Amino acid sequence: MLTYTTYSEAGGVGKSTIGAALLEAHASHGLDVLAIDMDQQNGSLTYLLDVDAPRGDSQADNIVRHLIDRPKGPFQDLIHETEYGFDLIPSHNMLENLEDLLNRAQRMADDLGEGDEFDPYDRLRRVLLESGIPEEYDVIVVDPPATAGPHLYNAVSATRSLVIPVEPTGKGMQSVLGLEELVDGLEDRLEAEIGVLSAVPNGVGRTSDQERYLSEIRDRGYPAPVAIRERSSLFEGCWDQQCPPRRYVEAYRDRQREHEMATLEKIDRLATEIEEVSDR
Repeated sequence: MLTYTTYSEAGGVGKSTIGAALLEAHASHGLDVLAIDMDQQNGSLTYLLDVDAPRGDSQADNIVRHLIDRPKGPFQDLIHETEYGFDLIPSHNMLENLEDLLNRAQRMADDLGEGDEFDPYDRLRRVLLESGIPEEYDVIVVDPPATAGPHLYNAVSATRSLVIPVEPTGKGMQSVLGLEELVDGLEDRLEAEIGVLSAVPNGVGRTSDQERYLSEIRDRGYPAPVAIRERSSLFEGCWDQQCPPRRYVEAYRDRQREHEMATLEKIDRLATEIEEVSDR
């Protein structure tokens, strides 16, 4: 089974768009795919995919209620089928208060003498296992926000693997270094190894500096089987029309553009590479 978290410490690197493209590609390979949106921001998978979910309904069941042991129904009822061949557990506004809610649930567990069994950073993994979700899917991908915190920690604990979109700039390299420190800390806390399935250099230009940063990413030991050139028109179009990249090209471009088709082929190749790593 393939599980990973799409994460970048830096915002604006196409994390959710690349994530949606990979989900689309995994599904096109005949795999059963589930995406879990842990991002409380508006720029999330739920918005990008135009999923009609009760995000603002405080009374609706949602992923946070399950993480704090206050569900209103079976976890499977949270799953939405998308028109792109994969399923989604959508974001909800309660994610904005996840840290406080987990701390409150931890205190309640302590009061009941069950504190040792309640790890606020391991709740997502426990909920997925207890719901039998891993038996239903070939691929599970979690999309957290671009900030460290319980959303990210739960995502990484559940998946134990990362796919990292990164901008080949000085700022992008700083985010890679910050991520390495974060991973080291999480490995110590979880007492488990966290692997990087792939870095995805995005927005690569043809300057010598960007080529140097691209080489540095690979020299640091990160697999980077593909590098995506600057594709702001394609990625912005996806958000305008609220759909993944392949659907956008097929449905909203009046003609195929060679450079965009090449980008889609790269993402498909990346998805294949990631799948093959999980089979080894």
